[in-house]
Amino acid sequence: MGTSTPDSGDQNPTSPVANSGDTESTDTTTSRLKHAPRRTAILGAMFLMATSAIGPGFLTQTSVFTAQMGAAFAFAIFISILLDIAIQLNVWRVLGISGLRANELGNTVVPYLGWVMAAFVFTGGAVFNIGNIAGTGLGLNAMIGLDPRIGGAISALVAIFIFMSRKAGLALDRIVVGLGAIMILLMLYVAIVSSPPVGEALRNTVLPDEVDFLVITTLIGGTVGGYITFAGAHRMIDNKITGPENLKEITQGSVLGIVVTGIMRALLFLAVLGVVSTGVTLSQDNTAADAFYNAAGEIGLRLFGVVLWAAGLTSVIGASYTSITFVTTQNTAPRVRTMLTVAFITVCAAIFVTLNAAPQALLIFAGAFNGLILPIGFAIVLWVAWRRTDLLKGYRYPKWLLVIGALAWVLTVFLGYKSFSGIAALWGM
Repeated sequence: MGTSTPDSGDQNPTSPVANSGDTESTDTTTSRLKHAPRRTAILGAMFLMATSAIGPGFLTQTSVFTAQMGAAFAFAIFISILLDIAIQLNVWRVLGISGLRANELGNTVVPYLGWVMAAFVFTGGAVFNIGNIAGTGLGLNAMIGLDPRIGGAISALVAIFIFMSRKAGLALDRIVVGLGAIMILLMLYVAIVSSPPVGEALRNTVLPDEVDFLVITTLIGGTVGGYITFAGAHRMIDNKITGPENLKEITQGSVLGIVVTGIMRALLFLAVLGVVSTGVTLSQDNTAADAFYNAAGEIGLRLFGVVLWAAGLTSVIGASYTSITFVTTQNTAPRVRTMLTVAFITVCAAIFVTLNAAPQALLIFAGAFNGLILPIGFAIVLWVAWRRTDLLKGYRYPKWLLVIGALAWVLTVFLGYKSFSGIAALWGM
């Protein structure tokens, strides 16, 4: 029969039984509605960090280094993932609990230090963004044969439209999650059809045939260097998921974001390895596209275009959003931040359209450059965790996490030093 109403006489509308059932149902529905935006916000922050890392530079670096090093590249991926987790655990925890962006935290520790840091991050973000826009253009070229510069300009307009939409925050979170999932699924398909030597890759993960410090530094810089280090944490702060009471979500977001990038890099590595292990020599100008083509033919090339465009667009969003959070504060009016973001994307797109540099070399340099920036920002985070616990709202920072972070910081300094000679050689200096 139909559902009873209070007037039907089946139940007294004022009885405890009737009211408790209605209240429970209402509370459950309210709870779901209340937590749905929260889950979207957490996923959005996690994927913003992950997809910011999974950009054209990520695809280019992974493909080029796999072609150069073969299965030995697995060790560099493994080390970079471990360091990335150690870094992001500390960065997300300190920023998330304090509720302060990295530049605000820096200014609190030492006057104007945050703005100095902002200058470095903003510059690195701009370099990355030019490469990201270039990547979207190359992606559309691979998909439909569109001129890369026209494709880059169109993609920049798409990013601008997202930031200018009435519900920009919600759109940003949903778009980066959706595009991130698409990239992983397409990469999985290509990794399977290329039939890589998985056993050899696993052996080199722990017993590498070759170790290259510049490669490891570049991977770290491309995954958690520069603006990428703070993208997810800043998004969590803007979504008001801060304080010790949200420690579980903050920790999960930081680790899962790195896991997503690690899965993507491993799948791309296996896809390219499957091709080069057969003796195929890949093009130096567009290594990743050539790998996809050799793995899956014309379909593989189109799929690469989709992956590259999605990676470029999400990274344009991430670089633009995070770079602007560094040159503003939480008190800056939303409209001002939106206009600054639009201007940032417009300038980067204009530079790309008029620039005559090879995108592949630009992207590899950007990764190494951000590897040099990383020790500065991470040092501020560790200092707050160690000496400025007053900024952590009574939270007692775990010593084991601080020790792991300190060891990771020392290694990033060493790797940064090693990268100086590599960057000089890369650009003939």
